[in-house]
Amino acid sequence: MSQPKTTHQAMDEPTLLFPDTDLDLSFTSTATDRTTTTTSARTSLARTSSLTLSFNDRLSTVSTAAESSSASLNRRPHRSSDPLWSAIQAATTLSSDGRLHLRHLKLLRHLGSGNLGRVFLCRLRDCDAAAATFALKVVDKDLLSPKKLSHAETEAEILHALDHPFLPTLYARIDVSHYTCLLIDYCPGGDLHSLLRKQPHHRLPLAAARFFAAEVLLALEYLHALGIVYRDLKPENVLLREDGHVMLSDFDLCFKSDPVTAFSRSCVGTHEYLAPELVSGNGHGNGVDWWALGVFIHELLYGTTPFKGCSKEGTLRNIASSEGVRFRHVAEREEAGMGEARDLIEKLLVKDPRRRLGSLKGATDVKRHAFFYGIKWPLIRTYRPPEVKGLVLKRNKSHVTTVKKRRCWWKRLGHAVRSNGISTYNLFSHYSNNYYYHYVQDSHKVR
Repeated sequence: MSQPKTTHQAMDEPTLLFPDTDLDLSFTSTATDRTTTTTSARTSLARTSSLTLSFNDRLSTVSTAAESSSASLNRRPHRSSDPLWSAIQAATTLSSDGRLHLRHLKLLRHLGSGNLGRVFLCRLRDCDAAAATFALKVVDKDLLSPKKLSHAETEAEILHALDHPFLPTLYARIDVSHYTCLLIDYCPGGDLHSLLRKQPHHRLPLAAARFFAAEVLLALEYLHALGIVYRDLKPENVLLREDGHVMLSDFDLCFKSDPVTAFSRSCVGTHEYLAPELVSGNGHGNGVDWWALGVFIHELLYGTTPFKGCSKEGTLRNIASSEGVRFRHVAEREEAGMGEARDLIEKLLVKDPRRRLGSLKGATDVKRHAFFYGIKWPLIRTYRPPEVKGLVLKRNKSHVTTVKKRRCWWKRLGHAVRSNGISTYNLFSHYSNNYYYHYVQDSHKVR
């Protein structure tokens, strides 16, 4: 599902054509969005090379009994006011059968290729481009082995169940002939791995690492509550929305079980992020995600994973050994809070999963760690994302206007209070929407 994990395609690759003239789409994959290209060679285990899709005469966008669509999905509570749902509803209302079809979509460019299919940027026809832009994942079921076909169906089922601000929303599923098309959120900010490559020494400031780690933590907490073990956490799979908040992607390596007794013996994931119990093959539960979170935070702060060797085999040997994580010196003057960060990483990278942080009370234990001190978890969606080199955020003009009017009203009230001799105080201290800077400043008090 990861949109930005793009590899440059050969110039002679077949042109992607839709036979229906209503779909006036003819372009090659050389139209790939170069701004989201990454050179990462870290691929997940159980993955193969990118699929070569060719929409041929077997694909028809004419409504048939074989075509199904989930355009009738109920709006998710946390996204109920999302204009994308309104655009979907408008398209299905105008449709002759009340369903969403491929003919309602206009493909704009190829975003990237994954284990199961390709992802395209698209928008609804006859809708404002900015208000109706999506990512469309296209899976050619004829090209998948039975095992990968099962992974594709699992991913679709998981996406259908998700309702969380830091996870994708499945707006529609369209099955046509041997293709399954999943319409989900588009994240124009690319992925966190690409953002890391733009930073000095490939490291994020501590405040930015804390912000992204906190949102990933909440996404994992939600998945575990549903009995879903993610198993593929890495910066490449953390996408950035236009407002700078995160969205996890790629759910084909997940497994779903009882939230308490989740257990699997399959070895999947990215080798640098594999937990010791995955490497040994003795079976694992959701503790592998807490291990991966420790590796993730380490990479954000130190620019590399903690057990990386000279080869994949060397990395796996380091993970399986009894030696713990070692931290390298990264700066002459250490940022405040790095001590707490190292303590959290060490507790997440305990090689015995029974003693690992998160093994007893799950995300609750991790959220209580001093590294996350000062975060108001229920309000994290309202935090302003950190200012990071290369991260471009979309400004909401209507929101800015509203905030200015509100502040002007409070300013007049503050002047009236002071003119009447009442004790003065900062009227904005409890009403600022800039929660991010509040929790960063508070966290500096922890030692």
